[in-house]
Amino acid sequence: MPEQTPDDGAEGLYENGRLRDIAVCRSGRAMRMLGPAGAEREIRLLPAPEDFPGPYASRQTVLPVLIGSGTGPALAELVSRLREAYGPDFLLAVVDKEKDILAVSGLRETCADCPGLFWIDENKTDEAIKALTRWQTMHGGRSFLPLPNPLYLRLDRAYYSSLAKACESSRQAGFWERARYAKFKDSETRILLLTSKYFLIGEISAACERMGLPYRLLQLPEEEVGCSEFIEAMLSAVLQFRPDFVFTINHLGFDREGVLTELLEKLRLPIASWFVDNPHLILSCYARLVSPWTALFTWDADNLESLRAMGFEHVDYLPLGTDTVRFHPPAGKARFAGLPESWNENIAFVGNSMLEKVAQSAKRHPLPPELTDDFRLVAAGFADDDERSVREYLRANYPEKLRAFDELPSTEARLGYTTMLTWEATLQYRLSCVQGIMPLAPLLIGDTGWKDLLRGDSRPWHYHAELNYYSDLPRLYPCAAINFNCTSKQMKGAVNQRVFDVPATASFLLTDYREQMERLFEPGREIICYRSPEEAEALAREYLDRPKERRAVALAARKRVLAEHSYEHRLRSLITRMREIYG
Repeated sequence: MPEQTPDDGAEGLYENGRLRDIAVCRSGRAMRMLGPAGAEREIRLLPAPEDFPGPYASRQTVLPVLIGSGTGPALAELVSRLREAYGPDFLLAVVDKEKDILAVSGLRETCADCPGLFWIDENKTDEAIKALTRWQTMHGGRSFLPLPNPLYLRLDRAYYSSLAKACESSRQAGFWERARYAKFKDSETRILLLTSKYFLIGEISAACERMGLPYRLLQLPEEEVGCSEFIEAMLSAVLQFRPDFVFTINHLGFDREGVLTELLEKLRLPIASWFVDNPHLILSCYARLVSPWTALFTWDADNLESLRAMGFEHVDYLPLGTDTVRFHPPAGKARFAGLPESWNENIAFVGNSMLEKVAQSAKRHPLPPELTDDFRLVAAGFADDDERSVREYLRANYPEKLRAFDELPSTEARLGYTTMLTWEATLQYRLSCVQGIMPLAPLLIGDTGWKDLLRGDSRPWHYHAELNYYSDLPRLYPCAAINFNCTSKQMKGAVNQRVFDVPATASFLLTDYREQMERLFEPGREIICYRSPEEAEALAREYLDRPKERRAVALAARKRVLAEHSYEHRLRSLITRMREIYG
């Protein structure tokens, strides 16, 4: 919006007590909205009466959008025509953010008795376009008929011209019909990937290439996803590439207002969202999500029923996997070439201490004393409890804290407490597991929080700063006799990424037991699990003394990964399910 000056404003020009014109000043430039041509100047922007709205029909087929309400003659003429054609419930949008002009014209008050008239006065172009898109979706995706007032292009060309172009683009002949093509009719599945900085998108696109699947990447913007540029890019990709479905990770791409959800419904284009983190910590941020065109896949089978209870019709289990091209055994004697000596350890653990994460969450979400008192004790109890939901855990064990939790001022505040408690529970659990293997002088790879947590422990151990997932971890895992793993408390029954990555390199993994593990590997033969810190130490000592057995387990696990747990397997399962639902 152009910068306003102190002299900017609007003044009514009257004749015999009636408004005849409005004088407007913008950036020191004065102009009259009608000038000598009078009311006819505005009415000329409308199509001829015989062209619009006629021929009269029982149902309005287009959505007129008056861009700039002006002084009133054009709006009055338009309202009269629409009311005559369609009765009092006609549909009309008016875009006008010029509050000083509206204050003089009084048009919003004059038209207050028109229930189908939709006013848009957003100051930002993207917000105005989102409002128009939602209105259009509510009324069956009918094409816009933009009616721009030329004077408003002079008032703010960037704003009103963008709106006019956005509306005009939707008038392309048969646009929505062309966009609503039949899905999954060919043997070859076409996937539109919403891409971001999240690590899994690269793995999925690489899997598509290896499988020979046609796909296209659509970059998510840094700002709100509902912005006009993203919507235009989405529509362009749909028409040009004609995907069978859209694919995203952790609901990335969905906006709080539900613009993407509504757009996909309008396009009749399904989307598959694969959750590889706690979906409830993500979905609680959004208001408009449930749609028959949305299929959820979760890496944690414990989430299936709770997601269905939220109203989602299509929810399926899809565990994590691995990129077997990136994670593979090292070649021959060169396995340790060029690697730091500190990597060649008996037992190594890669993981975040969660110390800084808890501290940052506490700063972002100040909590009342009722929730901060005994916080670590509450987190310890949650870590040991089988209950997956923080809220249900509080209900069963701390009813007074549940009241304080429910009284937090916003969804974001409740989400902040849930996240912080989960991270604190993970911190305490991981620390206890690491302390279990401390007699073996482990190598800990992660954030410096480990130094703080173990400062008072006199037993020897080794530290290495965080490593790059792509370039370093595939080389690290084969260096350790035992790769140690302890899972985050956001997943009490599911397994994490390391359970697939380590075996893919034909390396030995000692991990904490999870119920869903038995659906993926054969415990005792393909994977070795501990159920307590004490058992972790005992099993680590046992397998350090049994290199042949370690090797046999690692090879058996790799064989299972290659047969069932690559990203190609996951993508194939997801596509099969999407075809079953939407084919």
